[in-house]
Amino acid sequence: MAGVSQPRWTVVVPVKRLAAAKSRLRGALPAVPHEELALALAADTVAAVRACPAVAGVLVVTDDARVAEAARRAGARALPDAPGAGLNAAFRHGASAAGGGWVAGLTADLPALRPAELAAALRAAQAAPGGVRRFVADAPGRGTVLLATPPGVGLDPRFGVGSAAAHAASGALALTGDWPSLRRDVDTADDLAAAARLGLGPRTAALAAAGCAA
Repeated sequence: MAGVSQPRWTVVVPVKRLAAAKSRLRGALPAVPHEELALALAADTVAAVRACPAVAGVLVVTDDARVAEAARRAGARALPDAPGAGLNAAFRHGASAAGGGWVAGLTADLPALRPAELAAALRAAQAAPGGVRRFVADAPGRGTVLLATPPGVGLDPRFGVGSAAAHAASGALALTGDWPSLRRDVDTADDLAAAARLGLGPRTAALAAAGCAA
């Protein structure tokens, strides 16, 4: 069966220094230090990716020592952000270190991510006609949470404001599956509440519970 022999993916997850990460989320849990919340989002995302059966390896691109340590504890590889030139440069740097094969770039703010949904999206990317990048838009449909590329095709990331349209304009094709936990990135307090309704990963859930109890 095709599913048995499917190649597995390398997933690149860039994470900013915690002091600068997720600025619009600052104050979402007033009793919780902002850096702890940003770290929890990334750690839960990486743990879910590592638990995905379609994934062979995870590269976390970061210059933050705490993020790198959390990544290593989760079984991911931490890669210094050598370009230091923003999110898209970090994605390109990670993709270049992946060593070929199937590569996906994933945002680090998916604390409700279910491994099975990520696996379904990656399978959909592999099942599509070859030679073309695929992306998954976020819940509002304007941003991008996942960009996937087959062997021999550059990742060519266009993350940022309006990235779904930017990826489409660059030739990437949208994947349209019903993957709510994959599409639920967290930029604001409302986003965090929406992710909580889906079910947060353990680190973020613990902080959310502490914030509510304070």
